[in-house]
Amino acid sequence: MLHLLIAGIVIIASVLIFRIGSFLYKRSTSRHNVPPGVVILYQIGRGPFAPSVSPFPLKLETFLRMTKTPYVNDHSAKFSSKRKTPWIEYDGKSIADSQFCIDYIKTKRGVDVSSHLSPSDCSVARAFQKLTEENLYWTMCIEMFGEDTSTVEKVIPYKGLKLWFTIWFLKRVINKETWGHGIGRHTQEEVWSIAVSDMTAISDFLGDKDFFMGPEPSEVDCAIFGMMAMILFNMPDSRHEKYVRENLPNIVAYCERMKRRFWPDWESHVLTSKKYENDDGKIYFETQGKDLGTCIYS
Repeated sequence: MLHLLIAGIVIIASVLIFRIGSFLYKRSTSRHNVPPGVVILYQIGRGPFAPSVSPFPLKLETFLRMTKTPYVNDHSAKFSSKRKTPWIEYDGKSIADSQFCIDYIKTKRGVDVSSHLSPSDCSVARAFQKLTEENLYWTMCIEMFGEDTSTVEKVIPYKGLKLWFTIWFLKRVINKETWGHGIGRHTQEEVWSIAVSDMTAISDFLGDKDFFMGPEPSEVDCAIFGMMAMILFNMPDSRHEKYVRENLPNIVAYCERMKRRFWPDWESHVLTSKKYENDDGKIYFETQGKDLGTCIYS
């Protein structure tokens, strides 16, 4: 009986490995017939507490909303040629990595939401963006996929063996990536001290400003908001979430302002909300004088 049980487990694990491998490595051909000038945004789908379970799709979609760029979501979780998500197709061209997507859209559409900033301000904004995405982010990964995985278990919409295997697989990937980065070689408390310093620095610079660089939003707000929303909504009961809510109220208020400004339909994109609506394939904003969908704010 034991050998039959082991064989069954091996078979199930093999099937799951094959499915996850296919999920991670398949390329996409567009299934959307959209007019010229409409961005196709490929991402991993909506989350139970926020419009995405990852800060980078939220960053990119917020930028599209900030610039009122016509776009359509593809929630099929198809990965780019770089084996990454999110990514976009724009007039037949594929662009991977959230920041490269933003840079490409800025060039092609001639938009710059940071034009009101001085060169010095832009330098500060870039430094904080990199602090957030290249340092703080990895402390969040380590927090969620460390010894205690109760936080991520509340966010991943699976149960039983599928949930266990998904977490096991992601832990292996993240452990390898954080070890290569270097931050994964520190103790848990050393990593936590880095997280506290980063979150506090973000809060101190934000101060009582409406947006990160001043009274008007700029490109860096997309990245900061994406990461802070991750902490506040996708890391329930984690040390990160508790620290921000208990010690950094200006970040909480900032996220609420960003939601009101760019995500008034937030609840309709949250899986656990009674207002949830599947917007896969729905085109947002207007282009070339034609109403292609819903302009969600003026």
